[in-house]
Amino acid sequence: MYCKTNDNLNLYYEIHGNASAANTIVFLNGLSQSTVAWLLMLPQLKNDYRIVLMDFIFQGQSDKTGEWRTFDTHADDVIAMMNQAGIDKAVVAGISYGSLVAQHMAVNHASRIKKLVLMSTFAHKTPYYEAIELSWWRALEKGGYSLMLDIMLPSVLSENYFLNPLIPIDLMKQARQETNEDSKALFKLMRATKERPDYRPALQRVTSESLVIQGEKDLLFPVHMANEVVKAIPGCRLEIIPNAGHTLNLEAVPQLCAILRAFVG
Repeated sequence: MYCKTNDNLNLYYEIHGNASAANTIVFLNGLSQSTVAWLLMLPQLKNDYRIVLMDFIFQGQSDKTGEWRTFDTHADDVIAMMNQAGIDKAVVAGISYGSLVAQHMAVNHASRIKKLVLMSTFAHKTPYYEAIELSWWRALEKGGYSLMLDIMLPSVLSENYFLNPLIPIDLMKQARQETNEDSKALFKLMRATKERPDYRPALQRVTSESLVIQGEKDLLFPVHMANEVVKAIPGCRLEIIPNAGHTLNLEAVPQLCAILRAFVG
């Protein structure tokens, strides 16, 4: 399904699961993910929750035209989708890039969030993160997404995943490349993070019941960065998944689903 954003672009979304469930969960993708990223979790959640998956503008099956978007605009896009789908309030669960959109939703659209789940998240940049961000940007400039992905993977997957991959690395690369052929669209997505200021002061205004879930072995956003988010959001809790890296919706599906169930109810 598609909905129109406030600037008349087409945003793709899907609705799965139990239409009469008490809770709707809106999952928000990581940077180069698409709705496919959540398919391993659906079998464990679809009987008890209404599940909404979506591609941000510049991702997957959504439009890739127009100027780059701030996270505030991405958050407005999610609200436009919820309005069309008739969703008044939802549990909003974002991972990585999607967790930043979820943070801006919690600040700008608090009344639409039932509970907030931030996975593999951060609110401020460190010199180490900025070095990684620059390497991804340069790789995309010089060699497109194929080179960027080669550089990304050691940062977003744990050593344990490389030793015991659920999906073989070559197959994963192939699938990701097929949905990220438009380098210009990726640059537009990445600019939102590049231009984003320290968001910790804004997070102090979050009123939703909130949970941060972080992988113990996350190299991109180490646990100490997640702790800064937890400290900024009043009453926020932290769950750390042992031995997991950054891509929790691939590396730690059973653990992630169990934590979500306990928090959402």
